[in-house]
Amino acid sequence: FNLFYYLQVVFLDTYLFCFSAAMALSIYYTSVSGSREVKHQQTELLQYLDSMKIKYKLIDISLSASFKEEMRQKTGNPTAMPPQIFNGEIYCGDYPLFFQAVEDGKVDAFLKRKHS
Repeated sequence: FNLFYYLQVVFLDTYLFCFSAAMALSIYYTSVSGSREVKHQQTELLQYLDSMKIKYKLIDISLSASFKEEMRQKTGNPTAMPPQIFNGEIYCGDYPLFFQAVEDGKVDAFLKRKHS
C-alpha cells in the first residue's frame, strides 16, 4: 500500500471535483408551480440539456424561500421567475434568453462554456 500515491489520487480527485463543481451549471427551478408556462419552460430547458449531455444541478426554490431569494438576488431581478440559469456564479439568463440562444445556434456562448 503506497500512502503517498493514495494521497495524490485523493487530492487530484477532490481538486477535479471542486473545479468541475465550480463551473457546473445550476438551474433554479420549481417542482411546484401552477403556471403551465413555467412548467413548459423548465421541461424544455432540461430536455435540451439532457439531450446535449450537459451536466447541471437543480436548485428547487419551492423547498425554501431562501432559495427563491438567492435566485432573485443573483439575477438582480426582484421578480425573477424560474427557470434561471447559472454557470458557476456567472448568471447566464432566463428561459427566453436560452430559447433565443438555441434558435441562433449560440448555446455554448449563452451558457458561458468554452466548448461543447
